[in-house]
Amino acid sequence: MTSTFSAAPDDKIPYAPIGLITLDSCRELGSLVDANLVQQRRYNVENGNVPLHFPAYLRDSYCIDHATPRFASGEGKAILKETVRGYDIYILADISNYSCTYKMYNMECHMSPDDIFQDIKRVIAAIGGKARRINVIMPLLYESRQHRKTGRESLDCALALQELEHLGVENIITFDAHDPRVQNAIPLIGFENVRPTYQIIKALIRSTPDIVIDKEHMLVVSPDEGGMSRSLYFASMLGLNVGMFYKRRDYTRIVNGRNPIISHEFLGESVEGKDVFILDDMISSGESVIEIAYELKKKKAKRIFIGVTFGLFTEGAKSFNKAYEEGAISKVFSTNLNYRTEEILKAPWYENVDMSKFLALIMDTMNHDISITSLLSPVDKIKKILEKHRAETENK
Repeated sequence: MTSTFSAAPDDKIPYAPIGLITLDSCRELGSLVDANLVQQRRYNVENGNVPLHFPAYLRDSYCIDHATPRFASGEGKAILKETVRGYDIYILADISNYSCTYKMYNMECHMSPDDIFQDIKRVIAAIGGKARRINVIMPLLYESRQHRKTGRESLDCALALQELEHLGVENIITFDAHDPRVQNAIPLIGFENVRPTYQIIKALIRSTPDIVIDKEHMLVVSPDEGGMSRSLYFASMLGLNVGMFYKRRDYTRIVNGRNPIISHEFLGESVEGKDVFILDDMISSGESVIEIAYELKKKKAKRIFIGVTFGLFTEGAKSFNKAYEEGAISKVFSTNLNYRTEEILKAPWYENVDMSKFLALIMDTMNHDISITSLLSPVDKIKKILEKHRAETENK
């Protein structure tokens, strides 16, 4: 007798029930990701993209209730308030969020990246091997700027990744790693380095509808030689040429842990009358990128746009406010993958690039054990949005 039962395709069967553990450093982004994940799952069910009656597939929230309290001495622990047995767990943490505090000997202490990374390990320890799979989403990779040795110094990023591997983490998802080659330290587990190229392009077109994206009117500029591959990829997607600044440093002295920059020298075609898009992985103090913006203005560039994955703004908004008022910069595009102050969020030059829907899509795709290659390189989506924008520009 022939069975009438038809098994669901493999891509419709989740790996395990999904659970999201959002550390205190990432509460705001985590709530947005959770809401988008709920919406994505409802879409899957409505379109028949999941087998019926899969346990815990459709829920009002996928967040796992937990806490990371501190003792009065500053020592901490992690507590899970519900079961995670058999779950596909995603731990979301922003190691740059200095707004998180805790009490130590009755003193208010701001959490450092070290403190937040330690909380990630505590949560993994609290899971205690009961989850079916553990994935860590660390948008800003811990110690990513300490990715290689140049002398007698520690190799912190590689050590941290190996530590997560030893704790049983199977996948690490990060964004725009300072040097993706650091994944060579953990060759046997998943390491996904995601670039928010599509989301930044989308935000640029949305906020600046009059921008003309072609070689005659626009140029992509890398602020240093280390970021050329990022700028080349971005420029290739937009069909633009690339210029580059290189830093002349004073190697006879060290200031704040690095050799100070003497000047920025430009290599590339004329920027006169063109919009310029400066692309980098992060803004720290912003000193370098603002200096570059002024240099480009001296060369008669039209408008200066800055796009980064992480806007840390370690020195606040003062220098950017000044540069904006003097016409040196027009917009700064930065994702919501890291903490930013209200002062930054309300600044007239700041444009937020929301990544929560994209993160939810990555989680949902990985939970179904489907390849995320198309998400990592959204060529077709970029082409479509550019074609639409160019058609709208020509019709005006």
